[in-house]
Amino acid sequence: MGRADARRAPAREPRGDRKSGGIRGLFTWKKLLGAFFGIVLLGMGAFGALYLYVDVPAANATAERQSNVYKYSDGTVLARTGKGVNRQIIDLDQVPKKVQHAFVAAENKTFYKDQGVDLKGTTRALFNTLSGKGKQGGSTITQQYVKNYYLTQDPTVSRKLKEVVISLKVDQKQSKDQILAGYINTAYYGRGASGVQAAAQAYYGVDAEELDVAQGAYLASLLQAPSQYDWNSASPTGKKLVKERWAYTLRNMVEMKWLTESEKAGLEFPVPQKPKPAPGMEGQAGYLVEAANKELEKQGVTEEDRLAGGWTFTLTVDKKRQKALEKSVHDQLESKLDREGDKVDATVQAGATSVDPRTGEVVALYGGEDYVKHYISNATRQDYQPASTFKPLVLASALENDSTTQDGSLIGLNTIYDGTSKRPVVGSDTPFSPQNEDDRSYGQISVQQAMNSSVNSVFAQMIVDVSPAKAKATALALGVPDKNFPERPAVSLGTMNASTWDMAGAYATLDNHGRKVTPHILRSAEHRDRTVKPQKPKREQAISRASADTVTKALTGVVDAGSGREANTSAYDAAGKTGTSEDNKSAWFAGYTPELTTVVALFGEGDGGRKQVSLTGTANSGRANGGGFPARIWADYTLGALGGGSDRTFDLQDVERGEVPAPPPPSDAPSERPTESEKPATPSDTPSETPSETPTETPTTPAPPPTTAPPTFTPPTVPSLPPQPGDGDGQPGERPEGNGAAPQ
Repeated sequence: MGRADARRAPAREPRGDRKSGGIRGLFTWKKLLGAFFGIVLLGMGAFGALYLYVDVPAANATAERQSNVYKYSDGTVLARTGKGVNRQIIDLDQVPKKVQHAFVAAENKTFYKDQGVDLKGTTRALFNTLSGKGKQGGSTITQQYVKNYYLTQDPTVSRKLKEVVISLKVDQKQSKDQILAGYINTAYYGRGASGVQAAAQAYYGVDAEELDVAQGAYLASLLQAPSQYDWNSASPTGKKLVKERWAYTLRNMVEMKWLTESEKAGLEFPVPQKPKPAPGMEGQAGYLVEAANKELEKQGVTEEDRLAGGWTFTLTVDKKRQKALEKSVHDQLESKLDREGDKVDATVQAGATSVDPRTGEVVALYGGEDYVKHYISNATRQDYQPASTFKPLVLASALENDSTTQDGSLIGLNTIYDGTSKRPVVGSDTPFSPQNEDDRSYGQISVQQAMNSSVNSVFAQMIVDVSPAKAKATALALGVPDKNFPERPAVSLGTMNASTWDMAGAYATLDNHGRKVTPHILRSAEHRDRTVKPQKPKREQAISRASADTVTKALTGVVDAGSGREANTSAYDAAGKTGTSEDNKSAWFAGYTPELTTVVALFGEGDGGRKQVSLTGTANSGRANGGGFPARIWADYTLGALGGGSDRTFDLQDVERGEVPAPPPPSDAPSERPTESEKPATPSDTPSETPSETPTETPTTPAPPPTTAPPTFTPPTVPSLPPQPGDGDGQPGERPEGNGAAPQ
């Protein structure tokens, strides 16, 4: 080594020592500790800045989205509607205290004492997120509420940090009860149920306020893994785990003094019911919801209000009577139709409205075969004519206005009219010569008998005697809509438009002794922020009691001895009227008992609802008149709705203008109403070939089995014709020359 090298060698060694000493000096304990505290302080500062920067946001898009719930009058759920979220937010006081404690015991025993954040659990969750292990538990109830209500479910660090900050702020601003309510209302429980109210219905078929502690503990246990812990679909392992979770929840309740050991020992695992689809708009539900929504609009609850969700609408509909009406339509009509193979049957539409005549509450409604198949409600549609169901209203107007015949006789049940078919009306500027059913002439006939047999010529003259304008005024007062309502003689045959709902109101008013009855279907509309109590309709006297009771008296005759005898039974007192419109496009039966008013109608609907067609040939029964299918549906439903019958009778007072003569005793004449097999395939358009040569009170000449009552009174000076098929309620069309055409 040269001298120069010797000089350099010692210089390198100290330099190397200095490097080693510098690294050791950099990582001294003092410096590491200082760096640690520096990082902590920096983190605290960053967190402080984050705390100041992050505000409590508004609720997220789905947190407050709720369904609307429609209920029957007994509180059971009819339907839920909304934008895909089955949720109904409720107040915490609607949840039993022990059920509240079950949620706390399952998720966060220290909830009532903590500050809203579990730092240990949050740190673990952050670490797992950073390490790629995804979503992890460990959050408090407050944190879960914040995540559900304010944030999203994304397993990101930024979301978790926001969750911590917002949870601290929420814990300071809101009470523990508010937080717990928010948590159980926003959590997802499986089966499409968000919130404890929807979960209670989905798993146990009860409202949240009816849950017991065992059921509450199960719902609380579900939140850990809703799909895995749903008893109906859980694997054996899942069932084992949820039972363990349920037991864990109850042990925690005992530990927290919320449940005694003996209470816990007495509990059995509450196996939930099998899942059911959330009630929707299928079947009759859609028609009921639609009718309620129309009424809500009138009460100030708009479509926009409903779309916001969170409403509970309670209807007046009686669940048992609703099911009874559906069953009657099925048994008496739908079961006899071949909708797929028969062109006529495919066009038949049924509608009905049933009303409590004391209150106006709609207790049952039939809108059609199925709302999802036929959106037009046959109960409320106003595009068909009510036909001869309007005739009692003509009589009501005559009584109310003290009207007289052309010869000055006061009109009452015993007043005699000329029942000759095609007889021109007298005293009208508009010529009208209506043809009776099957062109049958009755000669001199009382008003009662004309009502029984629905004699067109009598009521055409009667409306002229009253005046069409006065008859219309009475009809409007009773509840018939002013829709396509001409003031001409032909309107006596029901040529205006009305729905079963409208006619049920008019007949309920007669049933209610003339006090106006307005059908309504909404009992209450409740929201967390607003309650709407529907205004009760005024109950003014539409017509006098004397007039109403006299009409009721007349209509009992229709059921007892006239065209409505299919509705006659000894199980209840009944009054009613049949109706069949021109060309048999609609067939009606409107009737009532002292407790119930119901109107049933059939409509012939073709071309997707754009065309009215004939009902003739329905279920191969010939002419589908009002005394047939509608009367049979009415009778079957009324019997069921009244629980098999009723001993109440009509309290008729001040029946005007004398008693009605008793009908003659039955003769050996053929039955007035043929069996299904006996009914002709097509109606008769012609009168009897040969009038009876020797007039008698009742026809004795054999004739084809009719579907209507024969006249119960025929003066000896006028020959009568044998009865013909049909119920006598047909409505001919109006002709400019005044000549009526026979119904088809």
